[in-house]
Amino acid sequence: MKTMDTETDRQQFDSLLPAARLDRRGFVTTLAAAGFALAVQPVHASTAISTDATGLRTGDATVAVEGGELPVYFARPATGTKLPVVLVVQEIFGVHEHIRDVCRRLAHQGYLAIAPELFFRQGDPRTIDNVGEIIQGIVSKVPDAQVMADLDASAAWATSQGGDPDWLAITGFCWGGRITWLYAAHNPKVKSGVAWYGRVDGVPSDRTPKHPVDVADALHAPVLGLYGGQDQGIPLTDVEMMGEALQKAGSRSTIHVYPDAPHAFHADYRPSYRKAEAEDGWKRMLEWFAQHRA
Repeated sequence: MKTMDTETDRQQFDSLLPAARLDRRGFVTTLAAAGFALAVQPVHASTAISTDATGLRTGDATVAVEGGELPVYFARPATGTKLPVVLVVQEIFGVHEHIRDVCRRLAHQGYLAIAPELFFRQGDPRTIDNVGEIIQGIVSKVPDAQVMADLDASAAWATSQGGDPDWLAITGFCWGGRITWLYAAHNPKVKSGVAWYGRVDGVPSDRTPKHPVDVADALHAPVLGLYGGQDQGIPLTDVEMMGEALQKAGSRSTIHVYPDAPHAFHADYRPSYRKAEAEDGWKRMLEWFAQHRA
């Protein structure tokens, strides 16, 4: 089988169908699909980093939303009011122990962190072993508009639990990284965001009408994008394209690429985990949030 030269073949593909918006996006989406599926393979094991809840208040709750009760996990300091709020957006695998641990880590830094189960209407990905089934059976059925509304409801609930109504941030991983960019363009109350290896481009559809590259000039808050140079599912050319779009828009957002890191380098429960890059990314995230607390 011929080895594909991504950029050359993309240019040839675009030249064949110059008028169609789906040319490049469809090509890149198809090209990346296999690599993305390999990159996000789950490992059914506890998270490698286990953060205790000493000095915290943690738990599960529900938030009233259209279509039912949205399950959420939250973690916050045991005492205090007007705590800065961080929405933590899941990977395609749902709010599993790693995402919960991220919330506890943030709570130890003084944040009220909340992770909503954004697929609860479509199904529970934690009960499915096959990545393809998760993507096709659950993720592909989740409308962006529904996600934005659920995040709005989660943010409002957080303020009722001692959160500061004037300081809201968001961070997300993989699928949640894409959502982070979109939510920063959706909610004018967001002060900052950190997107971990979230896809920035793709084929538009009724459920996903826009992607991060489409809203680079509409961000209400600065977003820090953290990406891996060896990501099999997100072409580096797409990351560079996003960076160019941000620069053109005069955005305060920025992107940092770890040249040797794969997709999901922060996921300490999977083989993709890279300790040095994950720790550096975490440090950058906390500094980014602190920088935009004013």
